[in-house]
Amino acid sequence: MERKSERELRRPFEESLRLHAFYRGKIETHLKCPVRSYEDFALWYTPGVAEVCRHIERNPGLSFTYTSRWNTVAVVSDGSRVLGLGNIGPEAALPVMEGKALLFRYLGGVDAVPLCLRVPNPDALVEAVKMLEPSFGGVNLEDIAQPACFSILERLQEELEIPVWHDDQQGTALVVLAGLLGALDVVGKKREDIRVALIGAGASNLRIASLLMKAGIRGENIVLCDTKGILHRDREDLAKTNPWKWQFCLVTNGENLKGGKKEAIEGRDVLIALSSPGPGVIEPEWISRMNRDPVVFACANPVPEIWPWEAKEHGARIVATGRSDFPNQINNSLGFPGLFRGVLSVQARKITDEMCLAAAFALYHFAKRRGLHEEYIIPTMDDWEVYVEEAKAVASVAVEQGLARRPRCPEEVEEEARNLILRARKMVTEGVQNGTIPLPPEGEGA
Repeated sequence: MERKSERELRRPFEESLRLHAFYRGKIETHLKCPVRSYEDFALWYTPGVAEVCRHIERNPGLSFTYTSRWNTVAVVSDGSRVLGLGNIGPEAALPVMEGKALLFRYLGGVDAVPLCLRVPNPDALVEAVKMLEPSFGGVNLEDIAQPACFSILERLQEELEIPVWHDDQQGTALVVLAGLLGALDVVGKKREDIRVALIGAGASNLRIASLLMKAGIRGENIVLCDTKGILHRDREDLAKTNPWKWQFCLVTNGENLKGGKKEAIEGRDVLIALSSPGPGVIEPEWISRMNRDPVVFACANPVPEIWPWEAKEHGARIVATGRSDFPNQINNSLGFPGLFRGVLSVQARKITDEMCLAAAFALYHFAKRRGLHEEYIIPTMDDWEVYVEEAKAVASVAVEQGLARRPRCPEEVEEEARNLILRARKMVTEGVQNGTIPLPPEGEGA
């Protein structure tokens, strides 16, 4: 893998700043119904809309039939842990949540509303989201610091009747699993045999560890490492301060290994790092101490823990990062648009681990059909049909689990997903062609 210059590495940041200033936001509201004359206002608004209100009053579930609620997701953040930038606040988090809404729409045909909340504590965030429930078909929690993110997710999943997920947990986990399944095929290793090091023990890696175990990777063969060292059964400091981490002290690390990142990585087949932005967080020579044909996922944003070429130079067979300018991008954008497309199409009440597994395996099987190799272990965002496959797989599980308000056969979900996604993409293409979406002037990020 060729090294990139500092200028090449800086280009996405500079381009992004110019383009955000030019467009002043990435999303806006468009009408989906016709206005043929002013008489139509009597249908879409008063007096005609009153009859729709009366029907919903008698049966609130009809809000999914008569309004856009059925296809609309709230993207909620308090800005307390944004990308690798930390607690930057709700205003600074807004560009990320707008970007999330863009991806929901373009990749999944899902309407999404960014909601960055200034809240004093987790209880207030929970109450705010509960108050928003009547307007949305689902909730995507985003960039909320741990340990609060765990309790917020659990409470909202329990108390709301619409699907809630935390993309930094479930979304990251399903995409990492999908990429790992592809990587293991390429290097010829089996899930039940591999030894895995997870560097970072935040919301993402804890959920990754959980999903890996549900997918057949043995808990005793997984080691997690936080800023204080490896998680093991003598880390009683976590028993009271972080019960979510503590449970992993008990079900992983069968050897009760102790030490830091170096010790966690040595003798492992797979390294999955979601910790602090690099480079230099993972030392290149540590890679050389891994088992034969090691797989390295360095996924910190905006800069990976180790540069891909450094990992390759020290023996890594496969390297993945979270960036689009390197091969094998492990990005949540491969997960949430297709998964929510599926749960919304059947009006699921919850998102379960089984749905996440279904989405991960849909990604893996799609990439396998395309032809796995060292620089293609997972689909890219250009593989738009993979979102249709994910939606169909997830919706089928929701129906099987009895969580679908509107059970539908896979063929119906597939057709709807395909039509909605193609419609969203077509609207952007036509907008650029007819000038309603202007292109920036030459030299201003074009």
